[in-house]
Amino acid sequence: MEITATLVRELRERTNAPMMECKKALVNSKGDIEEAITAMRTAGQAKADKKAHRTAAEGLITICMNSDETHAVMTEINCETDFVARDSNFIEFTRHVTQVALDKNISDLDVLANTPLNAEGSVEENRKTLVAKIGENINIRRIAAFDAKEGRLGMYVHGGRIGVVAHVKGADAEVAKGIAMHIAANNPQVVSPADVAPDVIEKEKSIFIAQAQESGKPAEVIEKMIQGRLNKFLDEVSLLGQSYVRDPDITVGALLKSKKGEVLSFARFAVGEGIEKQEVDFASEVMAQVQGSSKNAG
Repeated sequence: MEITATLVRELRERTNAPMMECKKALVNSKGDIEEAITAMRTAGQAKADKKAHRTAAEGLITICMNSDETHAVMTEINCETDFVARDSNFIEFTRHVTQVALDKNISDLDVLANTPLNAEGSVEENRKTLVAKIGENINIRRIAAFDAKEGRLGMYVHGGRIGVVAHVKGADAEVAKGIAMHIAANNPQVVSPADVAPDVIEKEKSIFIAQAQESGKPAEVIEKMIQGRLNKFLDEVSLLGQSYVRDPDITVGALLKSKKGEVLSFARFAVGEGIEKQEVDFASEVMAQVQGSSKNAG
């Protein structure tokens, strides 16, 4: 059967694969477009499986929220390089996946992976297809879903690398967004000093005690030094105790009090946090590929 340009174009539109790869698949399938699609998907899955062990510590944080600011989903989807993180196909995939999670009220990664994404298949099937197309490992690392039964949600994404959703009660949309921006910039660990875990407090206190005792000052002075440093620590790690990023003369707690607002919870994602990154010499990797291609050509 003749492999026409129209047939190649149809396969390309259905798979988003390169033109030459489409033509090759159609030649192998003797013009059967459905057989070609199946073969390309199988090959794509094999390529994805090969790349699954490679560290993916770049990527994007994406947030989708409904119109009344009461439901939101935030995802971290990783790739290997910041170059791919800026690729339009990768960006479209992250947005589509996050929107589907919002629309279907999904907060579990396994459920998300098996959820239909488009006519081409599930989220996982689309992920593997994209891995084959882009040539890098792609990983849907984490997801957080938010449901504000009272109050509203404030969201902020900084350059696709840091994302925050804050559940705020009793304040308007501008305050909620301002709180989300502050969390993105200052990275508090908890809402209130009272939320800091006792073991964390004890660990910090033991450090402050050792430091204060070296001063040689009287016991009552040392006790005041320890308490002062501990109070400062609790303010630094808690949202309410931090100086507000838009107005450093007031704390976030004071701002919320003036607006009759309250932060019930928040989540902050940063791309690649906690992932042990591998140092890759891309110049050497490219050179090895070039040399390998030269040998094969010879």
